[in-house]
Amino acid sequence: MSQIPGLPSVSVVICSYAEERWDLLIGAIDSLRPQTHRPQQTIVVVDYNVDLYKRLIFSVPDVVIVENTGPKGLSGARNTGAGVANAEIVAFLDDDAEADPDWLERLAAMYDDDDVLAVGGSVQPAWDAGRPRYFAEELDWIVGCTYHGLPKVAAEVRNVIGANMSFRADVLKRVGGFNPELGRQDAQPLGCEETELCIRAVIGAPGSRVVYEPAAVVHHHVPRERGTLKYMLARSWSEGISKARVSRLVGHKRALGPERRYVRQVLPRAVFAGIRDAVRGGDLAGLGRSAAVMAVLATTALGYVRGRRLPPAPAPQETSQPAPDDLWREVQ
Repeated sequence: MSQIPGLPSVSVVICSYAEERWDLLIGAIDSLRPQTHRPQQTIVVVDYNVDLYKRLIFSVPDVVIVENTGPKGLSGARNTGAGVANAEIVAFLDDDAEADPDWLERLAAMYDDDDVLAVGGSVQPAWDAGRPRYFAEELDWIVGCTYHGLPKVAAEVRNVIGANMSFRADVLKRVGGFNPELGRQDAQPLGCEETELCIRAVIGAPGSRVVYEPAAVVHHHVPRERGTLKYMLARSWSEGISKARVSRLVGHKRALGPERRYVRQVLPRAVFAGIRDAVRGGDLAGLGRSAAVMAVLATTALGYVRGRRLPPAPAPQETSQPAPDDLWREVQ
């Protein structure tokens, strides 16, 4: 495949930290090769894992392989990848996700409007052992996927989803990239770094927009353990803490606007739907879905209260930070 004339060039960044995810990482890389709009670069950033870095160097010669030069964690790795990217658009794909062949074409097409700063797409769960019957689709954000309640057609949103997102390269430079005080570190399920970045980007460019294009699809691997109630509650707690830290950086209204609508409209419908399925349809798992929704809501709220008591995370400086010279020499 080749690049489509008229569409902006795209560099794709994949961040990885664990050699145990090797097969998934290779699947993510392979999904970029048949793209209808070919990426100008595919960049894999290794987050402080020398063995994984060496294995990639010898196994995938057609991919740019670099080591994270920033703070350990997903935000530092993403910033390293963005610093290496040389295309107009920087797209990010998780190392355990695979993109549909028209993924980049769908994302790139939305940048025909100069006011669009970032474009994200749909993240569909690929359950390792099937969706647990108590796991409502309204809770799919817990496993990093698109959840029931998001727009079904292209629309303006507050933020993109981390597993499937893209930004204008100059926007990432202007806002100083992802905040390294936020985001996942190893298996610690903190997040919201993309939410905070999108909010900062729009604040700095009045009239600009972040767009969600559900037709740009990736499929996100979900292992069995992430479907357990234990993981659901742990992830909810972390989400509450993360949202609290973001709210201290950008304000309550900007940080929690969509969440208020989600809590007031989407979750009540999910609870009632579960009860209805149990009463009318005899699906007793519906009661489990309703109970899980309420438990997740309560745990997230408690995490938010806890997070408000923690020291605030500092925001990155809004300036271009070029990659170190040794990193550029490694890429060339």
